[in-house]
Amino acid sequence: MKPIKKAVFPVAGMGTRFLPATKANPKEMLPVVDKPLIQYAAEEAVAAGIDTLIFVTGRNKRSIEDHFDTAYELERELEERNKEKMLRIVREILPPEVKCVFIRQSEALGLGHAVLCAKPVVGDEPFAVILADDLITSSDKPVLSQMVDVYDYQHCSVLGVQEVPMEEVHQYGVVDARDASDRVYEVRGMVEKPAQADAPSNLAVVGRYILTPKLFELLETQERGAGNEIQLTDAIARLLGNQRVLAYNFNGKRFDCGSKLGYLQAQVEYALAHDEVGDEFREYLLGLDLGPSIASKRAANG
Repeated sequence: MKPIKKAVFPVAGMGTRFLPATKANPKEMLPVVDKPLIQYAAEEAVAAGIDTLIFVTGRNKRSIEDHFDTAYELERELEERNKEKMLRIVREILPPEVKCVFIRQSEALGLGHAVLCAKPVVGDEPFAVILADDLITSSDKPVLSQMVDVYDYQHCSVLGVQEVPMEEVHQYGVVDARDASDRVYEVRGMVEKPAQADAPSNLAVVGRYILTPKLFELLETQERGAGNEIQLTDAIARLLGNQRVLAYNFNGKRFDCGSKLGYLQAQVEYALAHDEVGDEFREYLLGLDLGPSIASKRAANG
């Protein structure tokens, strides 16, 4: 089996839950402390041995391409001002050997369609898919690296999953899985956003996948599903008829940065762990007056 060297980043979504912030700026460029979400995702891919990053973009996503491009004017100004630390940060966003490819998804036809758009670049190789708004931190090795280890041993598709409360299963694709070992489950089926009574488990698929190229063949014939879109989970469910698929309950903490609450939680925890501002931010939080909110005070004052 070929190694995992390519990762697909579907970044064409509208980000409507963060309007007006995302009216002209992609949600993947929203910063957590001092890095945009897409950079955290790219760094996770590079740490897992990925050397080709494939971004499937849409309108108003040019800033993602600009972020990973060389900023000659900025670098020259930083050099002239002897801001060596900032210059190094700008130049080392990605290692020089890592290649970025940008593909335009002309129509918003769903996650499955976005992944299919990457087929001309991925070809007949296994590949990873990373959803940047699922920000995951781990005290162990990064999550995608954990999943690559599973793939290297098992040689089949691997889905990143985590246990969620049963009252939240309707928000996710959920796997019907049989226990294996070392956090690995044998997938027997998948259900997209089931009612609680119909959910086969509480193992929800989150934004990390390692997939075999067979999936492209299935996506090409996949009928539209939920939301009248081509659903990636529907194609993976069909893949089960051809190949083994595993679910891996990763070691890590996930922040759903596609939601405002998850994004704010990530800001707080990443800020507390930040070398520059962590200690001062902790002191600020400890001294914070948690009385009525600013909005409540404004309302009370008319």
